[in-house]
Amino acid sequence: MVQNTPSNWKSKVRNFFLDLDARIDSSLFSSAKGIRELYERYSTFMDRFYVGRWKRWVFIEPLSEAATLGLGGLVLLLTLAIPAFRETADEDWLKKSDLAVSFLDRYGNPIGSRGIKHNDSIPLEDFPDVLIKATLATEDRRFYDHFGIDIAGTARALVTNAQAGGVRQGGSSITQQLAKNLFLSNERTIERKINEAFLAVWLEWRLTKNEILKLYLDRAYMGGGTFGVDGAAHFYFNKSARDVTLAEAAMLAGLFKAPTKYAPHINLPAARARANVVLDNLVDAGFMTEGQVFGARRNPAFAVDRRDEASPNYYLDYAFDEMRKLVDTFPKSYTERVFVVRLAIDANVQKAAEDAIENQLRQFGRDYHATQAATVVADLDGGIRAMVGGRDYGASQFNRATDAYRQPGSSFKPYVYTTALLNGFTPNSIVVDGPVCIGNWCPQNYGHSYSGSVTLTQAITRSINVVPVKLSIAIGQKEQPKAPNPAKIGRAKIVEVARRFGLKAPLPDTPSLPIGSDEVTVLEHAVAYATFPNRGKSVTPHSVLEVRTGAGDLVWRWDRDGPKPKQAIPPNIAADMAGMMSHVVSEGTARRAALDGIPTAGKTGTTNAYRDAWFVGYTGNFTCAVWYGNDDYSPTNRMTGGSLPAQTWHDIMVAAHQGVEVREIPGIGMGQKLPPQPKDANAQASAAPKVLETKPGPPPVLTKRGADILVRVEKLLDDAAKTANKSAADDSKQARPSPSTSALAFPQNYAEENANASGPRKN
Repeated sequence: MVQNTPSNWKSKVRNFFLDLDARIDSSLFSSAKGIRELYERYSTFMDRFYVGRWKRWVFIEPLSEAATLGLGGLVLLLTLAIPAFRETADEDWLKKSDLAVSFLDRYGNPIGSRGIKHNDSIPLEDFPDVLIKATLATEDRRFYDHFGIDIAGTARALVTNAQAGGVRQGGSSITQQLAKNLFLSNERTIERKINEAFLAVWLEWRLTKNEILKLYLDRAYMGGGTFGVDGAAHFYFNKSARDVTLAEAAMLAGLFKAPTKYAPHINLPAARARANVVLDNLVDAGFMTEGQVFGARRNPAFAVDRRDEASPNYYLDYAFDEMRKLVDTFPKSYTERVFVVRLAIDANVQKAAEDAIENQLRQFGRDYHATQAATVVADLDGGIRAMVGGRDYGASQFNRATDAYRQPGSSFKPYVYTTALLNGFTPNSIVVDGPVCIGNWCPQNYGHSYSGSVTLTQAITRSINVVPVKLSIAIGQKEQPKAPNPAKIGRAKIVEVARRFGLKAPLPDTPSLPIGSDEVTVLEHAVAYATFPNRGKSVTPHSVLEVRTGAGDLVWRWDRDGPKPKQAIPPNIAADMAGMMSHVVSEGTARRAALDGIPTAGKTGTTNAYRDAWFVGYTGNFTCAVWYGNDDYSPTNRMTGGSLPAQTWHDIMVAAHQGVEVREIPGIGMGQKLPPQPKDANAQASAAPKVLETKPGPPPVLTKRGADILVRVEKLLDDAAKTANKSAADDSKQARPSPSTSALAFPQNYAEENANASGPRKN
């Protein structure tokens, strides 16, 4: 190889690199020289346009700054526009909220409708002229003049609101309001207003003015669960929007601002006052004269009286939301937008739930300082039979059954005890009810006393707080014996079990989690309890049973297409828990919930300062959760889960089981008949009070000391009676109890019952 290598190869390589270096240097020099010459030519050329002295500061500098700021503003504008235009990414943006759903109950009877039916059944030119003028005069007088944002109107609204010190006028144009209805929510944030402005300009570019106005008239919410002026005209006046009078058109136009506040079926005087403002706007805008609106002022519109029409609005809102999510799972090629949906609701159970809550709040709400309640009744397959999201839908559409997160208190403990049974404990396992601390937090039982050694069944029956906390520590120690923080590991296992039951609430890790400090919803809590009577299988809450098109074609069915039950816990654990929880109803904190001849189990719950009161229970047929409290989280007057919630649960479930074949609960059996109420007065005094007759009232005031005094009085009276009887026998006379003794005799269990009822338990 050495012989084949040329002898001068080194010099050739050196010459090659020298040549390359020279070429690079020459190129760089030539390039620099060319750039310098080009710059000099450019400078010579630009010198012709040089402006100096005052002209530079008057013209050139401002234009230069304007160009710089304009470029920066354009970049900022595009950045802010990106979130808004993401909302329009869906090619079907015009129809994505365009559902028209007619709802039937589980037996096929119509119960209501939701959604917007977007079609051309009433073209814009067929709407009465007075209705269009009333809408424009009130909502956007310069609608046909602006580009989507009424700058003059917005400025005028800002000045008016500043002078009034509050919101008196809205600055949103009709296009902006339509953008909000189509793409955005009702939250009052700067981000939403920015997106609304961009989307309004985008709509103006894509649609004509008449198309925008038609969409606005069809899609605006008008109160009473109706959308669009035609639906509102049918609901409030039993006529088509084509046929409304000036007075009725003014009332409809007044609903755009606040449909709930000015709905005529709720507050007719307010609706008429608002209609009168709309008539003023017609005159101020020059659309009509005072003489033309005089008749409408003298003869205001009358709305159809719908106060007696019971519509399950909270339920229908929930079902419509579920339906919208369901439609999103359909193939993109599916374009049908009109549906007939059969729901799981039972109208009789729904009515019973509404009546039970209203009756309890009307009778005892003031005594307990409680203003709101919510309940959910469900089948054991997760179908929602009834839902009440608040006391009055007309006053508040916020659904407290699905959207309110409240602390469940001790009604969360069954998930803790289930976790314990899954980790080797049994219902008869002994745990010492004594002081325990996790860091600086030391849980306390109601009454700040301890019971010593108790079984798990006794602990859940008495709703002891210390035991679940100790169980969380013991579960963690079994999982990792040498862990430095076994309570944290135990709480993680409890959350895992709760997730298996179906709870989707956040459930953050806190030391007080085992006694129910984390928040849940009424809906999830109610359906999660169905796992116990379902032999350990968890189910998914749902309202929709069957979906058909407007033509009657079957699209979706729960039993065929819905998620199937999952085995969350073993059947024997579910049976053990049912046996433990049945004691809560038969002899514990929820005796008011007992049902005659129907197996029942459940758990009460009361939170700190009595802010929330719960009872969640089940039979072999249904599960039900009841919550009482206040929207502002203010405390109630010592309301416990065993008072109004348990009684309300009882009243609802009595109605739910009418005409239903009662099923047993695994682990309990078929239940027992409650003892009948004796007719004889003396026998009645010595018999245990019938649970069904027990009505909740203001919190009892008898203390333990008072109960002890009554026991001593009873003993003294018994001793006196025995002494009198013995003396009478010695005298060979017929012994007869004195009237005073008979009248003051106490039943044997009087002191025990009143000691239990001497104050609301922390349960």
